[in-house]
Amino acid sequence: MSSRLYYDDSYLGRFHATAEAGAGDPTLVYLDRTAFYPTSGGQPHDLGRLGEAQVVEVSEESEDGRIAHRVDRAVEPGWVQCEIDWPRRFDHMRQHTGQHLLSAVLTDCFALPTVSFHLGAEVSTIDLDVAKLKGDPARVLADAERAANDVIAGNHPVRVSYHEGREGLRLRKPSDRDGVLRVVTIEDVDQSACGGTHVASTGEVGAVLLRKTDKTRGNLRVEFLCGERAVRQARADYDALTAVARHFSSPLEQTPALVASLGERLAEAERMNRKLTLELAVIRGRELHAATAPNARGVRVVIRETAAAPGDDVRAEAQAFVGAGGAAVFLAACAGEPSAVLLATSPDAPLQAGPALRVALQAGGGRGGGNAALAQGSVPNAEALVRLRQSLEKQWAGE
Repeated sequence: MSSRLYYDDSYLGRFHATAEAGAGDPTLVYLDRTAFYPTSGGQPHDLGRLGEAQVVEVSEESEDGRIAHRVDRAVEPGWVQCEIDWPRRFDHMRQHTGQHLLSAVLTDCFALPTVSFHLGAEVSTIDLDVAKLKGDPARVLADAERAANDVIAGNHPVRVSYHEGREGLRLRKPSDRDGVLRVVTIEDVDQSACGGTHVASTGEVGAVLLRKTDKTRGNLRVEFLCGERAVRQARADYDALTAVARHFSSPLEQTPALVASLGERLAEAERMNRKLTLELAVIRGRELHAATAPNARGVRVVIRETAAAPGDDVRAEAQAFVGAGGAAVFLAACAGEPSAVLLATSPDAPLQAGPALRVALQAGGGRGGGNAALAQGSVPNAEALVRLRQSLEKQWAGE
């Protein structure tokens, strides 16, 4: 079993160890002692170097507890100088400690226990044991963020201790591990069983920034960033908002109200456009009825192919056309397969839409239905559409 140096010193960035290559795989290296953290508990593995070889993955082998170091080239057995990718390690320490204090705040102040944690390359997340936040979610997150940053400003010491049993411990989340427990304590804030790497005091976390929430498997996922990540994201957010404000020639603090006002005006314009579009469609339908000559049975028939399924304006035009009396209109969307079809008929037409289309669909190998005035369906391909049209034309001709 490898001696885990990171258990007692998360700040150990350089060390030496004795290397041993894996059986039959010179790029799999085991060390008698290691400061490299293996992927575990939601925290990703460390990167760094073993001599001249780059460490690309670190994992724990469950069968014997050894830690395996995957490298990009063979490492000679024996003594080797090792170095952790320190910026990455320190970033992980800040994110993980930030998660502990954030979870403690959410549990103690808002009764929102954490069920899982994931430290990602760009953002980190915690899953809360709740489907949604009570009250105003934005207010809850803002209050939680403020409370977490108060803990950071308090610069509470973070200590690691080992315990044979759980007696006397006040763990935020019960542990099911047997044997010696490694406990990470944030003084006056949190106590959790954890094998991860952490900073020495909450002040080193820098800041916590809460972002969006998502629902996931009955829980609520909260995205957060700590330290330099939070600063970079806050700067990116500010730059984006400044660009928006500049686009509207508005002071930054007035931009949200301006955007809301423009949104309302756009929605009203869209409603008016829809109303006018439908009114125009009705006019076109009536004009089409006047311009269409009746067939031998006295029915004004229009057959039209469209690139896409009929929209509200096309339906309105068709209904206005048949609404003028003694008329039938057939629409087919031919852009893809299956093809969507629509048939509308006047109440005084010799054919009813539903029965007529059902007969035609049987001839064309399609499916669908409807009532006496309007019917819809689909056919599988262009050949079937031709057969459907031929069936309708025969029905309109009284054959």
